[in-house]
Amino acid sequence: MKTKIDSTKFGQITIDGQKYNNDVIIRLDGQVEKRKKKLSKAIYGTSHMISLNEAQYVYESGAQNLIIGSGHMGMVKLSREAETFFSDQHCQVNIHPTPKAAKLWNKTEGSVIGLFHITC
Repeated sequence: MKTKIDSTKFGQITIDGQKYNNDVIIRLDGQVEKRKKKLSKAIYGTSHMISLNEAQYVYESGAQNLIIGSGHMGMVKLSREAETFFSDQHCQVNIHPTPKAAKLWNKTEGSVIGLFHITC
């Protein structure tokens, strides 16, 4: 059974009944882990721009889709290098404000990974 996002509000996301107070990645196997924002922050000084290093960490072989929750105000963006990387992997990226991305996550079938920013 696919991992389900129950709810999201500023500063929190609930996945399969478990509350998280940090940005998360949902893996192909449904495992939820804390986002490694430092991979992007080291390059851009912010976690609002996803770096190539973070893109390479997030991606899993076989993923056809990546859903990014860009925060409640839509602040998170992909760097050009990250965009190119996902394109080269034939992984379609859908980036939306986190509440909309959560709804999309719950409807999407197939090999999908997710990255959800839970604040701005």
